[in-house]
Amino acid sequence: MYNLVRWSDDLDLTEFYATSEAKGFTNNSSQKMLVDSLSKEKEWCVWILYYNNKAVGSVGAHSFPEMGEDAYRIAARTCVFTDELPGPYGRALRTISVITQQQNPTAQFLIPACIQWAPIKSNLYITSNENSVGTQRRVHNIFGPAMEKKGVMKRVTEMNYRGTNQTVWQLYPDKFFEELSKYPRWT
Repeated sequence: MYNLVRWSDDLDLTEFYATSEAKGFTNNSSQKMLVDSLSKEKEWCVWILYYNNKAVGSVGAHSFPEMGEDAYRIAARTCVFTDELPGPYGRALRTISVITQQQNPTAQFLIPACIQWAPIKSNLYITSNENSVGTQRRVHNIFGPAMEKKGVMKRVTEMNYRGTNQTVWQLYPDKFFEELSKYPRWT
């Protein structure tokens, strides 16, 4: 079934990188883009999501000094090959109910890993933009506003970050897990 693995040099991600490139997930299409770009941060981590022993997603987190001393950017480099997942789970972030009821791989596995990695009581942020790379536009226009409406996130500022104009959303971990606990958890 599902397994989330912390990135390490010994993982063979050749197929994952090729699939990412083919699906337009440019930021996940090579070790240089997915890992090396985040490894320059003071603190960082990348995870790979597997389904039936096949890499189908990734996420990263890192220190985010632009937002303060105890700040971390989470859900960076998020991608999931939803067409390779079973039944309704392959819907990912395509409908409001799948987002607000957290019935998607990002909410079930990727964001929780980032939250649990970051120090307790730190400030957590997700960035989004209008770019067509990967699913950024959907995160910016659908996911962020839907989660803000639920009180899980709040739009806090706009900034030029990593050469792109980005919206910065603060994520509230306690509220995130409170909402997650209301709905079925995947195994």
